[in-house]
Amino acid sequence: MSMSPKQIVAELDRYIIGQSEAKRAVAIALRNRYRRSRLPEELRQEITPKNIIMKGPTGVGKTEIARRLAKLVRAPFIKVEATKFTEVGYVGRDVESMIRDLVETSVHLVKEEKMSEVETVARAEAEKRVLAILLAENKKNNADGSTAVMRETLKKSLAEGREDERLIDVEVIETPKPIDLPGGMGLELNLGEMLGSFMPKKKKVRQLTVKEAMTLFTVEESEKRLDIDAINAEALRRAEQEGIIFIDEIDKITARGNTSGADVSREGVQRDILPIVEGSTVQTKYGSIKTDFILFIASGAFMLAKVEDLIPELQGRFPIRVELGSLTYDDFIKILTIPENAITKQYAELLKVDNIELSFADDAISEMARITVAENEAMEDIGARRLHTVMESLLDDISFNADGSHPMIEVKIDKNYVLEHLSKEVKSLNLKKYII
Repeated sequence: MSMSPKQIVAELDRYIIGQSEAKRAVAIALRNRYRRSRLPEELRQEITPKNIIMKGPTGVGKTEIARRLAKLVRAPFIKVEATKFTEVGYVGRDVESMIRDLVETSVHLVKEEKMSEVETVARAEAEKRVLAILLAENKKNNADGSTAVMRETLKKSLAEGREDERLIDVEVIETPKPIDLPGGMGLELNLGEMLGSFMPKKKKVRQLTVKEAMTLFTVEESEKRLDIDAINAEALRRAEQEGIIFIDEIDKITARGNTSGADVSREGVQRDILPIVEGSTVQTKYGSIKTDFILFIASGAFMLAKVEDLIPELQGRFPIRVELGSLTYDDFIKILTIPENAITKQYAELLKVDNIELSFADDAISEMARITVAENEAMEDIGARRLHTVMESLLDDISFNADGSHPMIEVKIDKNYVLEHLSKEVKSLNLKKYII
């Protein structure tokens, strides 16, 4: 990972509008990881990440910034909600489970990478297995022709996808389901893993399409070629050195001066989180992991509480604080048009499946942005999430009536269409002006 902070921000700008201060903070944090990795080992151990607290209303991009950041460098990433944890001694999830979840994510990430490296060879083997089944079925059905000719015909047909929907009988290994242990310890009991080679693996015959069988066999053949111990070791290393944990709703576990009831547990959760963020060793089923070098990004609206309401020791472990502002009219226009995953583009692609060519006029975009801002001001400010409500109401008729039975129809959404189909929302907002 050798992207400069400016390049990181530029990548984040492709998906997230505004919030330059937060983007700048996470870009520096990510670049510092790369800088640290280039230092001598003895000095590297002394440098820990500078954790970040993001303060701002819901729906303004806090989670998305952290998620996109992790995706940029394929770093192990999980999002947890602080309110889901309980103090040790209470029934519920303990804070160490976030580290175990991060390691699980890391294992899946590394395994995916290793499987993609052997996919070509694995797919060729899977094709041989499917071909053998098809040949056996053809022979059983007394198909005419020599085996060699039949093999070549089937091989060509398989490669061209003409056999994809054909049903075949496939023998698959039954995978035992993990059993959650009671007590909220976040542990799982997998009988298959525990018994290992002591018990023969159960198999059953399933009827699958050729396409499904190819996918199943490719995974099986890939897994045969993997070094699981090496994958687990690399996953632990990556979670330890490159992991990112996003702790949402951290403002909801502040006690705010109360010393009784549930608030005692809230402060207890903060005290339990503290050693994880400070640096400790957590046991996982893949081995032990040190949390010293994991980057923690906490976030909260902090409407009823302040960052200063967190216990001082925890505040000290989050030295970087950034405030994300509410989204403006101009921000909403950009959100609707600029990002590669803009909501307007998403709906256009969805409706194209049912032969609707959807487009939005500039005045429609402006009106949608205006209504979104007005609704956020009149009701709860839920940021960009309000756009989903507006868009669903706007396209309700089209989404309901489109069924793909007609030829491609072009539909252009303009300002008049927006006002007509969002008339209830507009009327409600106009009435609110007269309510004191």
